Amino acid sequence: MTAGGGPLAGIRIIELAGLGPAPFGAMLLADMGAEVVRVERVDGGSGIGVAVPFDVLARNRRSIRLDLKQDEGKAALLRMIDGADGLIEGFRPGVLERLGFAPDLLLERNPKLVVGRMTGWGQDGPLAQRAGHDINYIALAGALFSIGGRGGPPVPPLNLVGDFGGGGLVLAFGVVCALLEARGSGKGQVVDAAMVDGAALLTAGVHGMLAQGMFREDRGGTILNGGAPFYAVYECADGEFVTIGSLEPQFFALLQERLGIDPAEFGNRNDPRQWDGQRERLAAIFRSRTRDEWTRLLGDSDVCFAPVLRMTEAPQHPHNAARGVFVEVGGLVQPAPAPRFSRTAAGACTPPAVPGADTDAVLAAYGFSREEVAALHAGGVVAGAADAD
Repeated sequence: MTAGGGPLAGIRIIELAGLGPAPFGAMLLADMGAEVVRVERVDGGSGIGVAVPFDVLARNRRSIRLDLKQDEGKAALLRMIDGADGLIEGFRPGVLERLGFAPDLLLERNPKLVVGRMTGWGQDGPLAQRAGHDINYIALAGALFSIGGRGGPPVPPLNLVGDFGGGGLVLAFGVVCALLEARGSGKGQVVDAAMVDGAALLTAGVHGMLAQGMFREDRGGTILNGGAPFYAVYECADGEFVTIGSLEPQFFALLQERLGIDPAEFGNRNDPRQWDGQRERLAAIFRSRTRDEWTRLLGDSDVCFAPVLRMTEAPQHPHNAARGVFVEVGGLVQPAPAPRFSRTAAGACTPPAVPGADTDAVLAAYGFSREEVAALHAGGVVAGAADAD
């Protein structure tokens, strides 16, 4: 957990280690001060393919290695869950039940427990048991179709929309909502967080624009997906890029002033029939200077401008540096916890733990005696960091 607390200090979460979105959701909770224990496989980890020092999604929590194939391991996890506020898992529907941890059983033992379940397709529905990845979920949700250049195929926006925005972020939000409700009702519940649901949710505003006729399902042909010349990405003289988001008339008027464009000559920016020519005009202007030159010329104005930075460049930008948007944790630069709180600010981040590094300490914190811990080690039910294969 973050050193120094946070708004979720005092909340105990058990995370069954898995891939992408579920760890991201657990990271968000841990960033805000929740005490999250990551349960890894006893045979050496969760198999996510990212070496421990670089596994940013595993920061701010302790790690225990536990064999859930043994009855003693299942009993140990159940005992831990009895003392927790929440459980997070990212298996396919039914796997948790087959492991012996059906939510009904867990809620019978711990009535206030919140069970956060992260899947791609959801706990039910025709596709619930099918494999999938971010690209598939955002495709079915309608989020992918309109992303991309004109005349080309849809372009996956990394795995930000399905895995992280529609997945882990919605999972964390759902878990916090259920935890808050449980404080009043005394009853826990299951949070069914599906990436297809979350990706669809992220398109809510665009659905409104679509219904009003302000948005067309046309790649590179509408205001928000690169069609409008005043909301676009332009290449510079050095091959780098800048962004212009001059949606409002007063901001576009300022852009024209800074670029030396005669408004009467430019034409009606609200007429899509003129967009291609207007885009060519702006593209030629932006190719006349480098990215840094445009930043000096436009960066201090309200034209709604920003240079396109690489992830390796972003931490050094003066604004990001001043706000501490990025932090260095264990020698690795990464995004800082967000959002920020005026009174219960999260403390400094801690690096990802080696799987099993905290096995004994976690068990002791959940009420296991030294003798019980020793017996679990002797039976191969738990393992420490030094025991990894």
